[in-house]
Amino acid sequence: MNEKTIRALVEAGAVKKIKIIGDGAFFHAEIFTPNGSVIAQTNKGDIKTWSSLDTSAKWVRALGIGEAQLQLAKWRPDQRALTL
Repeated sequence: MNEKTIRALVEAGAVKKIKIIGDGAFFHAEIFTPNGSVIAQTNKGDIKTWSSLDTSAKWVRALGIGEAQLQLAKWRPDQRALTL
């Protein structure tokens, strides 16, 4: 689900919670709606990722959401990202 769709769901009050998940060296967001959960994606359809917690939190805040859960079980801050 891309950002435009997520914003529309937030405005409609359909987003129940957002979870920021640390996985490897990156963070991504999982959005929970009454119909289930989806991962935030870019316009190209790739998973939207951030390299720091503060940038992911700023994105969530810019959506108009003031609260998010944080999952850090798989986050490895010392892991280097692959450059392809």
